[in-house]
Amino acid sequence: MSNQQPGPHRAQVPGPRPMYTPPQIRAVGAAYRRWALLFVWLAVIIAVLMVAAFVMSLVLLAEADANPAKGAHGYGAIFLWFGIAAVTPVLLAVAVPGVFMTRRVRQQRRAGITPPAPLPWTQ
Repeated sequence: MSNQQPGPHRAQVPGPRPMYTPPQIRAVGAAYRRWALLFVWLAVIIAVLMVAAFVMSLVLLAEADANPAKGAHGYGAIFLWFGIAAVTPVLLAVAVPGVFMTRRVRQQRRAGITPPAPLPWTQ
């Protein structure tokens, strides 16, 4: 057997107890800022297209109601409503991460962790 004594247990080590410290916040990079901006703009574009589709569906319904010969326009409006319903999850899937990423970039910019992003046309 060895003559060495086993090391002390944690309870036997003198000194202050280790405390939990939250992880350090890493600065976001330029690629993260670009993705945040891309997600937000994609959400805006999708939302504008959804509003345009809704307005177009109302126009198609008004035409179908005004003229019996254009009754098929009502089916076009229903098709647009299905399109709006199908694109809504995509809008949420793009907008939610974009909002959270943009919020994180702004918080770090206010705290002085991340420098302001250069303008796209100056790169």
